Amino acid sequence: MSNNNSQSDTDPVNQDRIVVASKSRQVNSLMGVQILASGCYAPENVIHNEALAELGYDADWIIQRTGIQSRCRAPEEQACSDIAYEAARRCLQNGNLQADEIDLILLATITPDQPTPSTACHVQRLLGSNAPAMDLGAACSGFMYALVTGMQFIKTGTYQRVLVIGADLMSRTVNPADTKTFPLFGDGAGAVVIGPGTDQQGFVSYTLGADGHGAALLEQPAGGTRCPASVESLEQNLHYLQMDGRSVFKWAIRTLSDSVNQVLDAVSLQADQIDLTLFHQANIRIIDAAAADLGLNREDVFINLDKYGNTSAASIPLALAEAQQQGKIAAGQNILISGFGAGLAWGAGVWRW
Repeated sequence: MSNNNSQSDTDPVNQDRIVVASKSRQVNSLMGVQILASGCYAPENVIHNEALAELGYDADWIIQRTGIQSRCRAPEEQACSDIAYEAARRCLQNGNLQADEIDLILLATITPDQPTPSTACHVQRLLGSNAPAMDLGAACSGFMYALVTGMQFIKTGTYQRVLVIGADLMSRTVNPADTKTFPLFGDGAGAVVIGPGTDQQGFVSYTLGADGHGAALLEQPAGGTRCPASVESLEQNLHYLQMDGRSVFKWAIRTLSDSVNQVLDAVSLQADQIDLTLFHQANIRIIDAAAADLGLNREDVFINLDKYGNTSAASIPLALAEAQQQGKIAAGQNILISGFGAGLAWGAGVWRW
């Protein structure tokens, strides 16, 4: 059995064709929407680097190359819907909201409970809601995609309260024998409720992008319709996440810097006008390199990847909820948000709180 990638043999990956948030990428504005509440959850089981060192991993390499000191791992009986529900429950509690006040549930995830029904439907049931619910899959940029999608429903007046969740159990996707990838990922969930706001609230500017030419740089080859799960695919570990780490690292730094420059330039904002930065928590070296390139105040760049590692779609909402809990967010602030990852896909925006 061959290793069937998401790209067909007639459309091989050509890294020269991978675009990097080209200057022609459309930048939009979407105001009149506010974040009413936020909440987050991470499993109680914390795996420190020292525990991985006992299993043969290089703890010094992990911290030096990634900045990650620990990550959370869900127990076997806990599914994606369980952690998504807990983040959503806390979000509603923090906003003094009831489940029957939610008009729509959007869940960004690449680790669903099962292929169907959607994990969002499981969350809806657990919350006791009757709102329509659906999943969105855009990996580490999934929350940005889901947030912008939810904002459209608010802006058109279709709905008044949209629950947007990012949740992933990334520990279920990585191969314990892959010493360069396994330590990077963890499990977690974050959620926000959005609703109508003033014309000074929302995305002052934002952009979404994708480039499927880089799909094979970060993928799970088996388990879908191109390469269904089988005994042979399991023996070849094709159901595990595979990543060309060096290529993804270089792409992430370029894309992060370019997309952020786009959304800043579109509204003539300078780096020193950004009050808080919420980057996807993938690797401290990516964040530091982009922050330096953009001229951002490093003290205003929120970091929690040292505790959680890369939680994919949960990364940004988890950081947002913790930043709000720590009193780092106030009305009128400009908050820079950016997600980037598998797809390849990305999203960046300046949120006026």
